[in-house]
Amino acid sequence: MNELLLSIRRNAVGLALFALVTAGAIAVAQVTTAERIEHNIRMAQARALNELVPAGSYDNDILQDTLAVVGSSLNQQLLGPLAEKDKIYLARTEGKVNTVILPVVAPDGYTTVIKLLVGIHADGTLAGVRVTEHRETPGLGDKIDLKKSDWVLSFAGKSLNNPGEDGWAVKKDGGQFDQFTGATITPRAVVKAVKLAQKFFAQHKDQLLSAPQPAPVAAGDK
Repeated sequence: MNELLLSIRRNAVGLALFALVTAGAIAVAQVTTAERIEHNIRMAQARALNELVPAGSYDNDILQDTLAVVGSSLNQQLLGPLAEKDKIYLARTEGKVNTVILPVVAPDGYTTVIKLLVGIHADGTLAGVRVTEHRETPGLGDKIDLKKSDWVLSFAGKSLNNPGEDGWAVKKDGGQFDQFTGATITPRAVVKAVKLAQKFFAQHKDQLLSAPQPAPVAAGDK
């Protein structure tokens, strides 16, 4: 009987150790994966910024020249369900804002939310739109990604008045933007989000274009 109890205890300890090691390995894998995903998202945002405001079109540090949206007086609702880390980027020339890059979340994608950056020049025309994160269906909705098609380039140069209120919709809904064969929900969500982002800009234009420059960072603070 004693040998049986001893054997049971050994097995129980062994199972507990196995469970502990397995849980630890899973936790480490999850943390590592999460960090890698976050890094990829940051890299996608950096690439998108460089495409919307190419080098030479500004002379400030746009990664530092930012405005918070969450918790501010700005109408966050028009930009979608943003996270606290999402910031507005400002591109300047000689201290004057020439382009505002807005973080935008389309909440009504086919699978989940679609995250975008929408660049708007001071005159209200679109510098462009880039998708930074999505999980849309491969071969269908993923055509919003510039790596898959040039559909997203169709926004550049447009504005709220061009093509006008009714034109800001996919063709299936009477608008001027193409949908994808077999996938209308995804482009519809993006077009709507871009339209709302422009309304946000129009609503807060004076505040955005007159935003003070960030204080210079002292050498010892870097």
